[in-house]
Amino acid sequence: MVADRPLNVFDYERAAESCLEPGALGYFAGGADDERTLRENLAAFARLQLRPRVLVDVSETTTRTSVLGTEVSMPLLLAPTAIHRMCHPDGEQATARAAAAAGTIMCLSSLATATPAEVAAAAPGAPRWFQVYVYEDRGVTRALIEQAVEAGYQALVLTVDAPRPGRRERDLRTGFRIPADVTVPSFRAALGEAAPATIFDIFDMLDETLSWRDVEELAASAPLPLLVKGILTAEDAHLACEHGAAGVVVSNHGGRQLDSVPASIDVLPEVVEAVGGRCEVLVDGGVRRGTDVVKALALGARAALIGRPVLWGLAVDGEAGVRHVLELLREEIERALALCGCPSPGHVTEAHVRRATAT
Repeated sequence: MVADRPLNVFDYERAAESCLEPGALGYFAGGADDERTLRENLAAFARLQLRPRVLVDVSETTTRTSVLGTEVSMPLLLAPTAIHRMCHPDGEQATARAAAAAGTIMCLSSLATATPAEVAAAAPGAPRWFQVYVYEDRGVTRALIEQAVEAGYQALVLTVDAPRPGRRERDLRTGFRIPADVTVPSFRAALGEAAPATIFDIFDMLDETLSWRDVEELAASAPLPLLVKGILTAEDAHLACEHGAAGVVVSNHGGRQLDSVPASIDVLPEVVEAVGGRCEVLVDGGVRRGTDVVKALALGARAALIGRPVLWGLAVDGEAGVRHVLELLREEIERALALCGCPSPGHVTEAHVRRATAT
């Protein structure tokens, strides 16, 4: 770091470790079981190498692109992450203002510490999506979707890989509990209480019977495009398209659900092939550099999403921290595009990446 100012996402992660109390840090940073998938998400990007083309005019390089028809400043969006007020008192509102300033899409979690309307009011006119968990009480889910629609959200992101929580042993070791003064509006709607005690209380409310028929009904009835998040196989990617999804997010929930599943980036190609252009494909998990985003584009993603890096920025310096994280990554993406001989994200192809040769 120069003059103690973080130079990259990893600097922010190290700085956040001293800003967060142990329980919150373990909750945000941890994964399931032995955390193999958590580590693999990062390691898989390291196994991919870029293949730059030279002597290409990159004097007017841009990172701008579109996702589901929405223009964004870069092929990098903010993934849904829960309980931002444990990172900073300004919570999701600070994150929303930073995303708006960066010109990209924030996906608000159902487990946010602010309502959809409050977050929309914090960054009026900015593009935003709403992440959906399906509760046993479907009325709660419908009410949350209605709030998002009324507040001008532009898409719904249905998380399908969490019928119950993964075993997150960091939380068990620290005895992590959500602070009593941190309100989760969706929890209050479901149980009439301001905040759950543990993450397990939240998952106890989710509907384990969720099926592809429910996806189809939601896609047909919701007035917004539906993305299905948590896809890791070609088979499920095909089913998502068949049941009305406008997009899929290749994701293993940041390594927090089923341990020993592949890194998201490793299964991206088979999902892209299975989709066959019928809907847009996004990917999250392990993105820490602009070069990671370019690798994802080369393997067929329309854009990538980040979760933990946003939280590290929020913990370190609130809105300004998130904004700086996004600025750093946009600059890295722009530089990587130029050095690969790609004037824009649309110029990146599968020829720009290869897997490292084993040694």
